Amino acid sequence: MLSAEQGATFAGTLDQPVSQVAWRSKPSWYVLAENDQMIAPELQRSMSARMNAHVVPVRSSHVVMISHPEVVTAVILEAALRR
Repeated sequence: MLSAEQGATFAGTLDQPVSQVAWRSKPSWYVLAENDQMIAPELQRSMSARMNAHVVPVRSSHVVMISHPEVVTAVILEAALRR
């Protein structure tokens, strides 16, 4: 269950300024959940295009890592091997 795996976010991390964003200088991958009801797919397309990300569209809801773990695993492995 996702709630058992995802820990609480340390609020102090949100106060720290960012001097350089990684997506501008490093390759990015994006698993786009085409049936997402939380983050509009159009917004996801816009964000992933801005990152110049390798996009992998999946017909899935917001929790694509639960409904399609094999796809997410493949994307992670591809990203790790192509770094």
